[in-house]
Amino acid sequence: MKTKSIAIIGIIALMFMLFGCTNTQTTANLGGIKMDTNISDNSGITNTDSNTKITNNINETKKAKNGDNVKVDYTGKLTDGTVFDSSIGKTPLEFTVGAGQMIKGFDLAIVGMIVGETKIITLPPEQAYGAYDPNKVKIIDINSFGKVSTIQTGTYVTMTDGMYQYRGKIMEVNDKNVTIDFNPELAGKTLIFEVKLVAIE
Repeated sequence: MKTKSIAIIGIIALMFMLFGCTNTQTTANLGGIKMDTNISDNSGITNTDSNTKITNNINETKKAKNGDNVKVDYTGKLTDGTVFDSSIGKTPLEFTVGAGQMIKGFDLAIVGMIVGETKIITLPPEQAYGAYDPNKVKIIDINSFGKVSTIQTGTYVTMTDGMYQYRGKIMEVNDKNVTIDFNPELAGKTLIFEVKLVAIE
């Protein structure tokens, strides 16, 4: 009888030890995976904030790459400070990076920029409109212009050669010939651009 009483007391004590001290942490075993249910709310908030910061940081540092459609504000100057073109106060310049729509150096400068970034770039002729080519200065019989009577020095003409069109500037006019320069106007010049990436679309 005493032996049975001692055994019962022992079992009760063991149950108290196993189940009486579990109010600080509860652990459930689900298919071999232990899940701690004593997780503070602060931990979840911190994780959420952390994820938000990472996402925002990725968006803020998105860099322009080939194939992106971008909008750019720019001012172009010659080495003597003369402004030859600018988009300031106008609609930003829009183009596809790497598609060959812009001069080589300008296109390359946009790669890696982030929205809002401004940079100043200096482009030698080979990165801009190329070297000046004397062979592109042509002397054309004035009769080729037909009845056009307003051929003047400093004006521009467009001439067609097969499927290609060439724009040139009239440099000299006499009774027999017209001298036309078909070089790009900025050929042979070093160009300085201040560019700002306005948008990546």
